[in-house]
Amino acid sequence: MTALKTTPFHQAHQDAGAKLVDFAGWELPIHYGSQIAEHEVVRTDAGMFDVSHMLVTDVAGANAKAFFRKLIANDVAKLAFVGKALYSALLNDNGGVIDDLIVYRTNEAETQYRIVSNGATREKDTAQFHKVGQEFGVAFNPRYDLGMLAVQGPKAIEKLLTVKPEWADVVHNLKPFQGADLGNDWFVARTGYTGEDGVEVILPGTEAVAFFKALQAAGVQPCGLGARDTLRMEAGMNLYGNDMDDNTSPLEAGMGWTVDLKDESRDFVGKAALLALKEKGVAVKQVGLLLDKGGILRAHMEVLTDKGQGETTSGVFSPSLKQSIAIARVPKDFDGDTAKVLMRGKEVDVRVLKLPFVRNGQKQFD
Repeated sequence: MTALKTTPFHQAHQDAGAKLVDFAGWELPIHYGSQIAEHEVVRTDAGMFDVSHMLVTDVAGANAKAFFRKLIANDVAKLAFVGKALYSALLNDNGGVIDDLIVYRTNEAETQYRIVSNGATREKDTAQFHKVGQEFGVAFNPRYDLGMLAVQGPKAIEKLLTVKPEWADVVHNLKPFQGADLGNDWFVARTGYTGEDGVEVILPGTEAVAFFKALQAAGVQPCGLGARDTLRMEAGMNLYGNDMDDNTSPLEAGMGWTVDLKDESRDFVGKAALLALKEKGVAVKQVGLLLDKGGILRAHMEVLTDKGQGETTSGVFSPSLKQSIAIARVPKDFDGDTAKVLMRGKEVDVRVLKLPFVRNGQKQFD
């Protein structure tokens, strides 16, 4: 049996009493005692998540901009200044999602960029980077020496700045999807996966435990993967492997906004397949489901509509709403506000909603 990989925060997790589990080959916290309490603290105060299993890759070369315009479905030409970030899908030739990732522009000359991609798809992502990169002569530097900590919640920035007051001007000037290089391999970005304000901090692995413990002392609650999942579900954010995968088009997974087709001269991997799908007509769309009665919605439940069948892709009990919620794919021409889900052989009524369910602590539907 292969030993699980650990992150630079591992000792801090043990010291904080984390229940550690295998997540895509990494030993990571599922919770530190109460998943629901950790969820609620992020909605009302400040929590932090170790996301060091995600891969940071620095890319450099005279043709780096052209490389990214070929590699991803969104267009890095939009990155108007250093530090600006872009969310995109990394596609295969069939238009399926290999991964979703964030790309930062990191220099004025548009010759240096940073990718943050998912840990579970690390090998597939890296293979695709190198495959596409061959014709552009770019250099890849995977930053295995770094850790990454997401500090999230309405009081996240306030508490972060009690630990790093010297960051105040930089952090207060960051808008969502902007990052800043703080020097000495410290990098901060106004990004997250919770539907709350906050930042993600990339830092030297050697300084990870001390930073974690300083934030803990400042009142930032350590949070595990369990709360991370319920928070992202409420925020209507996709999880790779559930809500999209390499057999799913971004047009079918609520990610159409990440596909940029404005520049007709730009060719990117998967473009021909996406154009063919648009021509044929996308058969499904992504929606949210809310269960008013008891029971828990889970992934891979059948959804019954008057336009045909659909399927849930993620499902969970929402601690904020005190009801079960799901992300689902349903027939494209279904526009009703109710449907049925097959639970243990019984048809159960659900409400059909536009995502997200919760954003910045507030319910997003009536």
